[in-house]
Amino acid sequence: MNYNKKTVTDIDVKGKKVLLRCDFNVPMAKDGSGRITDDKRIRAALPTIQYLLEQGAAVIACSHMGKPKGEWKPELSMKPVAARLSELLGQEVIMAADIVGEDAQAKAAALQPGQILLLENLRYDKGETKNDPAFAKALADLAGADGVYVSDAFGTVHRAHASTAGVAAYLPAVSGFLIQKELDIIGGALAAPKRPLVAILGGSKVSSKIGVINNLLEIADTVIIGGGMAYTFSAAQGGKIGDSLLEADWEDYANEMVKKAADKGVKLLLPVDTVIADAYSPDANTQVVATGEIPDGWQGLDIGPKTVELYKAAVADAGTVIWNGPMGVFEFEKFAVGTQTIAQALSETDAITIIGGGDSAAAVQQLGYADKMTHISTGGGASLEFMEGKELPGVAALLDK
Repeated sequence: MNYNKKTVTDIDVKGKKVLLRCDFNVPMAKDGSGRITDDKRIRAALPTIQYLLEQGAAVIACSHMGKPKGEWKPELSMKPVAARLSELLGQEVIMAADIVGEDAQAKAAALQPGQILLLENLRYDKGETKNDPAFAKALADLAGADGVYVSDAFGTVHRAHASTAGVAAYLPAVSGFLIQKELDIIGGALAAPKRPLVAILGGSKVSSKIGVINNLLEIADTVIIGGGMAYTFSAAQGGKIGDSLLEADWEDYANEMVKKAADKGVKLLLPVDTVIADAYSPDANTQVVATGEIPDGWQGLDIGPKTVELYKAAVADAGTVIWNGPMGVFEFEKFAVGTQTIAQALSETDAITIIGGGDSAAAVQQLGYADKMTHISTGGGASLEFMEGKELPGVAALLDK
């Protein structure tokens, strides 16, 4: 896949209308107050929005929120986003009462350079997730005949939706600064990494990471496995895993990965010890045992101290580290040590450190190491598919440089 895409700086937007796809899918308070509990995604969009406005564009911003499935759910309206964005930009964000209806059309037609309009939740229309050409064309038409499309929602580029891929059939399409950064950093790490390249893969399921492991075994020098999926590897090699998480029908794949690593001369590091518990609970009784020696009635919930030291040593002299997925049940304090120590080790290394969105991004933020990482991806699913080497429809749709 070609990551060398045109960006907002490669085109002239002066006096043009720009349809800008953002990721404003922000968490909202559950009390129905319309209060945004974390505005990180809105702040992340500011550099692209400010650049477009300064260059004399009229910006028509759009995003989805939640999963309304084509129904108008007032609690998933973009109105609170418009209010917060107005505060952050220090100028009025005009709110459309619909997506491509009369109100949006009238407000888009009247929009002047330096002004910004926000459309209602894209997923209020079923045509968005179905990538319906008529809906995509209606979105594109808001920007007019000489309009431009700018994609800046990395968290959605792995989905071929009307606003992420479909509109590119009707408007010249380029990336904003957020997507450009993801393509430069993750794309660069996959295409020409500073070596040694160490990939740390955790999380609960082998099934969701097998494609990533497979692809990274082609390019990494070391692949580290942690989290719940390590127990499927252990069971595949004849270990006793007690009541630990197991995907029995993925054991053959686990063994294939071990063999592939050996054939390619890639170091594949698996846990040598594990912290086990007598219940899946924050206050369970715990002990440390060797991998493959977990007694019945007990389950592994974190990597053990010897494994922590082994993994720390592997990242100490790395050139690039890609991390996706926690090492244990980090939501429970007793079983957060593995994830915590890896996060700390990454914060102390001189390597380029890339956190692949999702749970690992949440863990790094929660533990206070976010500002010590080179890059934290804004898309969980998108960054996973990126690392898997899959084509991302929302990136493929952009113009090549």
